Amino acid sequence: MQFENPLTTDKGLGATVKDLLPVPATDPADLDVGGQDSTTVPGDGPTFSHALATETRDNGNQKQHHPEKDVQDLGWNEPKQNIAAPLIAGMDNEELWLLIRRFNKQIYDVKATPYPPPGGLDLNIADDEEFSPDKMRANIERLYMTVGVGLLAAWKHVARLRSWRERKRTAYFATAYFIAWSLDILTPLLSAVLLALIGSPRARETLFPPAPVALVDSKTGGVQKPMAGVLGSHDSATGAPENHKGEAVEQEASNFVTGIASVALSSAAGKHPQGDPDSDDFVAVDAAPDPTSLAAITVDAKDKASGRKTGSKHDKTKVPIETVIWTKMRPIMHTLGTIADTWERLANALSPIPLFPSEIYRLRLITILLPLLAGFSFVVTPYRLVKSLSFLIGALFFGDPILSRGFDWLNRTIPNWQKLLEPRNTILKGAPTNAQLTLTLLRHGEANHAPLPPPPRTTSPPPDQPAELTSQDLDTSDGPPPLNATPSELNAAITPSPPTTTTTPTPTPNTTHQHTTTTNKILSLFKGTTRGVVKTAIGTDTVRAKAGSAPAKNRLGVIPRSGNTTTTTTTTAIDPAGPAEFEARCNGHKGTVYLSTGGATVPVVAFGRGGGQGHKGKRGGGESVKAVWSVPVADVVEIRKIGGYGWKAKLVVGWSMEREVKDGLVIRTGAGEEYKITAVPLRDELFNRLVAVGGQKWEAWIRYSSTFSRYLY
Repeated sequence: MQFENPLTTDKGLGATVKDLLPVPATDPADLDVGGQDSTTVPGDGPTFSHALATETRDNGNQKQHHPEKDVQDLGWNEPKQNIAAPLIAGMDNEELWLLIRRFNKQIYDVKATPYPPPGGLDLNIADDEEFSPDKMRANIERLYMTVGVGLLAAWKHVARLRSWRERKRTAYFATAYFIAWSLDILTPLLSAVLLALIGSPRARETLFPPAPVALVDSKTGGVQKPMAGVLGSHDSATGAPENHKGEAVEQEASNFVTGIASVALSSAAGKHPQGDPDSDDFVAVDAAPDPTSLAAITVDAKDKASGRKTGSKHDKTKVPIETVIWTKMRPIMHTLGTIADTWERLANALSPIPLFPSEIYRLRLITILLPLLAGFSFVVTPYRLVKSLSFLIGALFFGDPILSRGFDWLNRTIPNWQKLLEPRNTILKGAPTNAQLTLTLLRHGEANHAPLPPPPRTTSPPPDQPAELTSQDLDTSDGPPPLNATPSELNAAITPSPPTTTTTPTPTPNTTHQHTTTTNKILSLFKGTTRGVVKTAIGTDTVRAKAGSAPAKNRLGVIPRSGNTTTTTTTTAIDPAGPAEFEARCNGHKGTVYLSTGGATVPVVAFGRGGGQGHKGKRGGGESVKAVWSVPVADVVEIRKIGGYGWKAKLVVGWSMEREVKDGLVIRTGAGEEYKITAVPLRDELFNRLVAVGGQKWEAWIRYSSTFSRYLY
């Protein structure tokens, strides 16, 4: 059924007038659900994501109006220049692949839930999600890519205004500010500007014209040389080159977390220059591993070297402190994830995004904030504001008996009342996170029998050349020249700079040569020995698998026979498989995973032995296919990504063999049956299709390894 919003003329589910109001989602506690394994409840309908994905729109998409029931290949095995653009109307292919690439890194385990999801959109983080160091790292990286880069861009806009380089724009701001100050209407002016920024993307571009983040000096507001030495990307802090949009920011986020971890581990290991000799010819120094990778061991060693006689076994504070830290990491991790989710929802609400209503979220924000800001601006005086804030501080500090009783009454009267006040259930209801937006786009492709092609893969480093600058990337209300910089200044800042030398003091040539040669020989010896051990282990797994060992069967085929040791300078397509057939193994046997979504039958995922794949996933070779198992997609209640090896073994294989490890999936049904498929080259692509093709309402989960479980219980 189609609805039309009388204010925005948008059509579809969620476009009614009542959606302008922040009506919270149904409280899960009010539902009477018999079984947890059921994916539907009486009267339960599709989520907002499902409804938008299946809605027919004549919006110029390349895959729209596909009448056939068979799956259409939009270029799964083609270079990106041969893929139709745009795959989604209103969205550049690079932007689409950015979302899918980050979705693959963020979502690892999903479970079907029978409850209506908060805010009408599924794929929220489960409340029972446990802490994991990998998940903590992912949340910090998300925080950097969303909040960190956004705040940095905002600060550089402030620096541009304060610098008076763009004189006309700064003069307008200063004149408006001091006129409002003299008339005592400064608060109404700021409120009006805020409402304009929320309601009009054009107003944002006019008041704050865009400029590459790395090109603006945060102190002077002028042009600077990007830290990477070349302006190879527009949305990163360093301006580093990238093959695909967003890769530079992702690499910055990874290095940001790694840098924090290195400082923390270096502090725990006690790195300091107080007793370091000027030179040390001891060969074992270069051969020994960095102590920052063995923090716990090196702390004990440092203490013993300092004269401490009591070891860690007799330390009664070690286990309690570690337990407190690990248990408190869970709420911290949830808080970081919530901040990133809210930032993404707000960004998607303020800017038009494909498939979702274009104006509803901005109108809702204006509808809510307009009376509040208007009343606050004209009624609340500065004296009343200071008086109210001082009273609120005192009430919070001394009112614990009253506040605790009030919270107890709320908990009894309105269970889960805190969730009803969350932004995703109120002012940002229906606004998606990037993961929810990606899932909706993937579902849209499945609904049209045209799965979205995965991001192209590259085997070469990004080109060391400046990225193209257009008026959308660098503009100013003053007109040319941008940022009040001359063409020569812009060219000097944008073009690559010559390689720079580090300022780290270097030893004498003889010492450097001696240490480097010795270290390389030792590392080469270790690497060769480790490679031999790995090859022996692979051969042993083959023998053990024939003898019936289940773990050995799961490791068969995980390491390809030949690694990608050579790099090319072109963007390559993915392996010749998909979108309907995927090479895989089950119980060590070679085969193919088939995902059938066409015809009159219900979607089914199955595994068959034999039937080797040829070009574009077509079966060839004349080998018969033997079905091993088949499961309707509607019966799947959990899909979990698993590694081909444990993280330690994966590091050893990657270092010694220089090969990519193929990972796998676990599929669990409502009846409790589990199907494990391993050695899947296109693990993420199969996962995305399985998540998007069904009607389940998913929750995102994370699992922790047994190494850390002792800190959680």
